[in-house]
Amino acid sequence: QHYYITNNLSYKMETIAGYGSSSDSEPEPAVSYGAIASFKNKMRILNSTPVVAERDEIKPYDFIAADAKVVVYNPTVEQMYAPQLGPSNPFKTQQAAAQKNMFCGFVEQTGVSEFQFDAQRKTFHTQGYAEDPTAYAQTVGTRFVGEVEKAAENEGRTVFEDDKEKPKKRKREHFGDPSDPEGYKGPWAEYTDEVKSSGPSEEQRATLDEWAARKEPKANAKPDENEKSILHIEDTHDYQGRSFLVAPKDIEVNLYNTEPPEKCFLPKKLLHTWDAHNKGVSKVILFPKTGHLMLSCGMDSKIKLWELYGKRRCIRTYAGHAKAVRDIVFSNDGSKFLSASYDRMIKLWDTETGACLSRFTTKKIPYCVQFHPDDDKQHCFVSGMADKKIVGWDINTGEITQEYDRHLGAVNTITFIERNISFVSTSDDKSLRVWDWDIPVDRKHIADPSMHAIPSVSLSASGKWLACQSMDNKITIFATQKLRLNRKKVFKGHMVAGYACQCNFSPDNSYLISGDADGRCFIWDWKTTKVYKRFKAHEGVCIGAVWLPHETSKVVTCGWDGKIKLWD
Repeated sequence: QHYYITNNLSYKMETIAGYGSSSDSEPEPAVSYGAIASFKNKMRILNSTPVVAERDEIKPYDFIAADAKVVVYNPTVEQMYAPQLGPSNPFKTQQAAAQKNMFCGFVEQTGVSEFQFDAQRKTFHTQGYAEDPTAYAQTVGTRFVGEVEKAAENEGRTVFEDDKEKPKKRKREHFGDPSDPEGYKGPWAEYTDEVKSSGPSEEQRATLDEWAARKEPKANAKPDENEKSILHIEDTHDYQGRSFLVAPKDIEVNLYNTEPPEKCFLPKKLLHTWDAHNKGVSKVILFPKTGHLMLSCGMDSKIKLWELYGKRRCIRTYAGHAKAVRDIVFSNDGSKFLSASYDRMIKLWDTETGACLSRFTTKKIPYCVQFHPDDDKQHCFVSGMADKKIVGWDINTGEITQEYDRHLGAVNTITFIERNISFVSTSDDKSLRVWDWDIPVDRKHIADPSMHAIPSVSLSASGKWLACQSMDNKITIFATQKLRLNRKKVFKGHMVAGYACQCNFSPDNSYLISGDADGRCFIWDWKTTKVYKRFKAHEGVCIGAVWLPHETSKVVTCGWDGKIKLWD
């Protein structure tokens, strides 16, 4: 077509050049052939159409439309894969200009068995290459797609064509003669290539023993050089030779009375303040039964014993922990107490002499400790650990007697109920579990989506109710008989989220008392669950509040400001 247009223009230009005027006037000068030739060259440079096949070479049956789905003759391979003729869109990308018969690409229908398809698919996923099933690949000569170099290295083997030799079947020794009972081996004959392995060598055994020693819990470990006790008073015994552990009788209150006060009242004023610790106070507990002494532990890693009556002096300081002390608990007679610290140690102390009697550790942080309340089991105690376990210890042997491993989070509290037959544990997994003593399977599990973690639990003086300090700024009550939630008894109004504030009952069970994250002390009425009194007790967090067992209105509070206060 391009050739035809160019010749036609040349003929017309020559005709124009030979055309003369028919008028009588002077003839105009003819156009020179040089100008015509220059114009011809310019016209040859002009490309008015893209490159197409010449008319003589194009035959009617040579055309195959790109979108044709039916061909009425048998074209050759060269005709089918010849480049597409005609104008192209210069703005299309290479991917957009590629030949497609569907949106995502070009799909050819072919016949492949299911096994061959699975073999190529699995080979491509594992080895990175597969055979190219297109007819174009057969003409060009590329057999594989993907990692062609790896295909050449493996000689195109599929995952089902493994070149590894199959292991030979092991041979056994001769079975022997069945008539010989002693020499007959039968199916128990050894393999010919069998090597009998011996025990570990001496070096390996020493390494294993060292590793096992590090993993085993340690009791009665070596005494720490920092373990010491400081006595702050001179008159440790009275004129009758009684130590300070004996409750005084020359005061207005009868500390030996087993009955609680008939009626308790709300405290109104501050009686005394102890500058107890250099850092915050973690917990305060009272001496068993009489409550004439108070034991406090602090974040300064020290434990102190205080007088609640008389001069209200600091009697003794127990120092031996390397980090903050988290929990303390007296034995039934008050002659000993346990302390749990963040230095991963549990220590047994003599209250009167200040000596450290035993040390226990599992290399995990103990969160709480509790003696068994029975008098005949005072040599046993349990500790709630950060590794989700409750560990039972024997003080006499220094060994672990039982492990209760069912919680999904760190164990926060342990409280004995039901005449000390069982105990309740709370954990960071937002659940309560009831255990029978010395049985490592919980017999009751209480978990609800509405429950939160319970960092503090208090048992009422009557033993019928459990007050659980919940992290959603509530105190929930459970009945100890069947451990059911009392939905009518919910105490609100304080802010304790994120803090393990202690909650306690009054001796007559008419009031409930608790500390607050803002340093306030809250007192609720037990029957109506209303807040009867709130007052500012400490500058920092009021972490603990305890009602004296023989007093009608005296309350002890402690806070993170390092102070302990007595209210009346």
